[in-house]
Amino acid sequence: MFHVILYQPEIPPNTGNIIRLCANAGCKLHLIRPLGFTLEDKQLIRAGLDYHEFAKLQVHDSLEQCLLALPVTTALPHATPPPAGEGTNVSLRELINTRRVFALTTKGSQPYHKVSYRAGDAFLFGPESRGLPAELLGLFDPEQRVRLPMLPDNRSLNLSNTVAVTVFEAWRQCEFAGARIE
Repeated sequence: MFHVILYQPEIPPNTGNIIRLCANAGCKLHLIRPLGFTLEDKQLIRAGLDYHEFAKLQVHDSLEQCLLALPVTTALPHATPPPAGEGTNVSLRELINTRRVFALTTKGSQPYHKVSYRAGDAFLFGPESRGLPAELLGLFDPEQRVRLPMLPDNRSLNLSNTVAVTVFEAWRQCEFAGARIE
């Protein structure tokens, strides 16, 4: 349904919780190296319980490699058609502009609940200790930089909580497609 992208995640239990969330919500999880743990880490496995086998997980060496694996779209208002012969010579900015990717950041200009999500959207989250790098955030247009509300003077929310809130809002907007609702 959705793509969850963790850029250089650092804390195994957060990623384990996100694996479990993705398995239960039908999301594909993409991990961008370097990882702050191994996929065999006991804390990662423990937090994910027995959901690892149900999660669609892919590890990428770079964000560019990850974005190349996502479907191309021109549905965002600013998007331009993909360049001819898309491949390794495409810039990261071009990849971002030809996919429905939203960067979640405390520096976001777009409130998460005001975005119209749809199946296939991708959500990019930064490392727990520092968030997404400024140079990477600068490649996203303002409507693609999304934030969750918080009280003033607070730094950030827990990564796995932020992923859960985002995924469930997007899934709610898609009327919980594929879910058992009773």
